[in-house]
Formats: sequence, structure tokens, C-alpha cells
Amino acid sequence: MLAAITNASLGDDVYNEDPTVSRLEALAAAMLGKEAAALMPSGTMANLVAMMSHCPRGAEVLVGDETDIYNYEAGGASVLGGLVLHPVKTQPDGRLALADLAQAIRDPNDEQCAPAGLICLENTHNRCGGVVLPLSYLAEVRRFATERGLPVHMDGARVFNAACALDVPVSRVTQYADSVQFCLSKGLSAPIGSMLVGSQAFIKSAKRLRKMLGGGMRQAGIIAAAGVVALEQMVGRLAEDHVHARRLAAGLQEMPGIQLDLSTVQTNIVIFRVTDERFSWQSFLSALKQRGVRMGELGYGRVRAVTHYGISESDVDATLSAVADVLRTGP
Repeated sequence: MLAAITNASLGDDVYNEDPTVSRLEALAAAMLGKEAAALMPSGTMANLVAMMSHCPRGAEVLVGDETDIYNYEAGGASVLGGLVLHPVKTQPDGRLALADLAQAIRDPNDEQCAPAGLICLENTHNRCGGVVLPLSYLAEVRRFATERGLPVHMDGARVFNAACALDVPVSRVTQYADSVQFCLSKGLSAPIGSMLVGSQAFIKSAKRLRKMLGGGMRQAGIIAAAGVVALEQMVGRLAEDHVHARRLAAGLQEMPGIQLDLSTVQTNIVIFRVTDERFSWQSFLSALKQRGVRMGELGYGRVRAVTHYGISESDVDATLSAVADVLRTGP
């Protein structure tokens, strides 16, 4: 990636003159089965731009109460987009039940209510442990939304992990959404950037909003060059991360004082609880950090570990040894 950045052909992307950005956008659109794409500085901006492109101000965005858009994106849809995030209960497997979505859609004839403007799904689902939404469910949501005249946006920060777990081309996953955001900087290992894909008209609107939000970049080919490498070389190795996550989860599950549901470990995220009463999650993570292992807390005292290109099988084994040592010696 560093070599690609150094040798990238550059231009002014605000004027659509950066050939490396254009190459990345064409590649992303083709891989996800969409007409066009836009390079974004971050997934947060990509999701915000998508919501603003789909919805008029004052509309409601139906979004899961455990999604990253609702929990981790600083309320930008409301503050900057004039939109109302309407939280819908998230099922343990990451789905939003169709009955709950139907109940969340307000009567369009009631002038006191904000109209529904968009349904957002997250795939893979971060706070549910990296679970993958089934293709059959995505098809159901697509039909549901079409019947009600609503677009569907997919926060697919790790959508290539979902495709890998399902063993299908990523376009099979994204075909059910009108727009998709995915990160170049997570499992695909680029240093920065996300992509937003959709129709030509949608991306034209998205690029105007990107400029409005301060995301118009000049010689952005230095970012896009790493993104091209990510899409051309890093997609095929994601299965390795999934194997490492499963190895980590299986080892943790056997340890007294750890509670883990192995059925949720479908991709590269492992979420568990420390049930050993000697520990708080803070003291557990502090003790791990002292042994060279860094994890994070992801709500309700749950601990999250994520495998990626920088984590090897020996790193997983070292992590398991560190956890065992922490549990043996105490905080």
C-alpha cells in the first residue's frame, strides 16, 4: 500500500480529475453491483451522506437500537441532516423484525408525525458480535421496503466479511440495498477511507453533500491508491481473520470466569463477558493491557476483540495465554 501511495497518479478529485480515485470508485461500484461510488474520508461521513441523500429534512430514519449509526456516530443525522433517528429493537442476530419495522412506520396521513424516509441495516453487525444477516432476511426487508416506497441503506463497514462468511460474491449481499457504505480501513487494512456506492443519481447527490460536509479532497489519490490495493489484494484473505477469531473464541469459552456464545462468532469479532467476580471489565482490560493485549468494551460491560491482518495465529495463542494468566493471578 505504501508503494502504491508513493506511485499514485494524482489530480484534483473535487473536479473529478484524480485518476486513482476514479479507478477506485469504478472498482468499488463494479464489485458491489452498483452504478457508481464515492470515496469518503470515513464511514461516519459515508453513512451521514447516505441518510441525507435519501431523506428530506424532518424525515425519520428507521435504524436498529444496537447499530453503530445510532450509538457511535455523534447524532450527525439529527444535528447536521435534520433527520430523526427512530430506533427499532435489534434482535440478538442483528435483524430488525419486520413487525417492529412496520410498527415504527407512522401513519403518512398524520401531519403531526415525521414520515419514514429510510431503513438502515448493519451487516456484519458489530454490537451483536460480527453476525451476518442472512440473504433471505435481506430479501424480505427489500420487499418490505419496496412495498412501502422506502429505500434501504446498508452500513456494510465489514460487508466483505459478511460475503466471506456466506461464501458468496459481495454483490449478492449488496443487491438488496439501494446504497451501501463499506470501510477500506477495517478488515481490508487500508490506512484511511470508506466507500459509498449506489445509483448514478444517488452518488451525484452524495458528492455534493460530501463537499458541504467538508469531505471534498484534492489529490485524494494518495488515499485511493491504498484502497485499490485493499480491494484487489485483501478481500481474499478475510477468511484467515475468521479462523483466528474462532480459535480465540473457542479458547476463551473453555476458561472459567468467561461467558461467550460461540454461535455469534461468525466473522472477525469476538464478544464475551468476564463473570469472575474479582474483576470489573475495566480491571480486566487493564490487566490484559499490562500483558501486551488490547481489547475494548462495547456496551453493557461486554469485552470485544477483533482479528485483522495484523493478528497472527501465534498472537491469538499469546492472547489466550495472557487471559489465562490474568484470570489465574487476579486483578
